[in-house]
Amino acid sequence: MPAYIVVNATITDQALLDEYVAAAGATLGGHQVKVHVANNEATFLEGEAGERVVVLEFPSRDAAMGWYQSPDYQAIIDKRLNSTKGFLALVDGLG
Repeated sequence: MPAYIVVNATITDQALLDEYVAAAGATLGGHQVKVHVANNEATFLEGEAGERVVVLEFPSRDAAMGWYQSPDYQAIIDKRLNSTKGFLALVDGLG
């Protein structure tokens, strides 16, 4: 069953986020992942949320966690955490 990492965030430091984005792509190498959404211009029709939305699809929860917990990703995660306010969720897709 596919699993998705979904991010929604308000950008608090664009320069630091740019550094994160430049480094994040390289962390995906060797992982089976599809980037469905990655932009800073979301339009929300209901509720309040940040402008940045990212949706990554992995073949399974284990695959998603393998990427998230990888040394390469963990080496840059602070750039995302220190440049945005929001959430990152791991959710199961429909099998």
